Amino acid sequence: MSVGTLGMIYIFILAIFTGVEVISRVPTILHTPLMSGANAIHGIVLIGGVILLGTAGQSKVLCVLGFIAVILGTLNVVGGFVVTDRMLEMFKAKPPAKTSQDK
Repeated sequence: MSVGTLGMIYIFILAIFTGVEVISRVPTILHTPLMSGANAIHGIVLIGGVILLGTAGQSKVLCVLGFIAVILGTLNVVGGFVVTDRMLEMFKAKPPAKTSQDK
């Protein structure tokens, strides 16, 4: 394993610990909007997967990794928009209830 690869692994592990610390300190009321926005930004993974699939050529490993990245990126982006939609539904005004005189 080269020094560059080992350095990337260390950075990845530090990013995991940093992410856990940051997310654990987010107040409950802000968690849904922040996570739905982060999931929408996950479209970058989707673009990266498409680029990887386009440049994979005959490499089966790159094709499989690109396909998995596209599937997971798509699920995460759609999930982010679903969560955002559900969150925004909570703030819509509800129609007034019908009374017996309204019939």
